[in-house]
Amino acid sequence: MNATDQLRAEHEGILTMLQILERICEQMNSGKRANLDHLDQIVEFLQVFADKCHHGKEEDILFPALEKVGIPREGGPIGVMLSDHEQGRKYIRAMGEALEELKEGRDGSGEFVRAASGYIELLRSHIMKENNVLFVMGERNLSQEEQTRLFDSFEIMEQEKIGVGRHEAFHRLIDELSSEYLSG
Repeated sequence: MNATDQLRAEHEGILTMLQILERICEQMNSGKRANLDHLDQIVEFLQVFADKCHHGKEEDILFPALEKVGIPREGGPIGVMLSDHEQGRKYIRAMGEALEELKEGRDGSGEFVRAASGYIELLRSHIMKENNVLFVMGERNLSQEEQTRLFDSFEIMEQEKIGVGRHEAFHRLIDELSSEYLSG
């Protein structure tokens, strides 16, 4: 597997979690009380897997490699992706703050749904741009040797940033929540 293939595979897991989050928001909008443990797990997934791990691989490893082969940051696709990452972090913080209100018995559901909905919309668009534009540019400009080196760097970074086995644990969480919210 090359580096951009791995990132696309991670996008699939993130998109599934966004579907789950969207379903929960629909339930919250219809007045159903959300399972706060599930919201907590989803926010942690977004903070640790989507942002710290996945976006970390892009920001610390892939984007600098793309810049070296001439893909511009300022005024180019990398700058757009970085801006999206920052906006996503704001949405995740807002979800976390609203979740704390819910845990304390205050009504933070409206704010949670607003932040989650903004995040879902942003990330779906972001992933589409990366998969269909930036990664394609990378695949045209990075040698197979460089793709392999990036992939190896991703593996090391993942172990250092989130720990051994965490990636697999997050995929089990996706499976568990999918069966609860997306089946049937």
